[in-house]
Amino acid sequence: MTNISPPPSKLRSQAALSTPAETPRAARKRVMTDARRALVLDAARAVFFELGIEKTSIREIAQRAGYTPGAIYSYFPSKEAMYGALLSESLERLNEEVASARTRIDSGLEGVVRAKASAFFDFYRRNPRDLDLGFYLFQGMQPRGLTRSLNESLNSRLRDALRPTQDALCAMGMSEQLALAEITALFAHTVGILMLSHTGRIRMFKQASEALFSAYLDQLVGRAAAHMQN
Repeated sequence: MTNISPPPSKLRSQAALSTPAETPRAARKRVMTDARRALVLDAARAVFFELGIEKTSIREIAQRAGYTPGAIYSYFPSKEAMYGALLSESLERLNEEVASARTRIDSGLEGVVRAKASAFFDFYRRNPRDLDLGFYLFQGMQPRGLTRSLNESLNSRLRDALRPTQDALCAMGMSEQLALAEITALFAHTVGILMLSHTGRIRMFKQASEALFSAYLDQLVGRAAAHMQN
């Protein structure tokens, strides 16, 4: 006798029926928890920007949020965990912006490089606090306060935002190694220009950040286009 399995749609329906629905009380509790967690993060963001990571204390964050220090620990085990949550949210917004960057149909791979790289640059140009957030836990060249797994996760999401540009460079004929070197230089160039711009130091050179980035992007596209001709 042949066994006939139910269609996938029916299996999904059965699975949904077997999973207990969230009760109204549980839903209200979850919404309240999310709202309180967001309030704590808003307070942490304000204190971090005002005092920096090193001088920030859980007590100060709790006071800004209107909670006791003990209540804060029920949401985050440390101020570094709050920093990680804030930076993670920032990187998600960055990735969404890069992913949504569109090009003209006739612009080809060159247009992809320009659109994706410009989206990365423009995100941090318009959101200087997000750029600041990425540097708060660094002294010299060593990251401080983050667990290894969290640090790797955050770095991975940052690389994800650069990956579309790197993939387009490879599609234009660059090797993986060369494309990675170009992306590293692009990141360094972007951060350097924007740090000069956000601190006002760029005025001493009588330059504009957007013009400098545009010129660098032209050079990058030119180098990539040369590989397509070979």
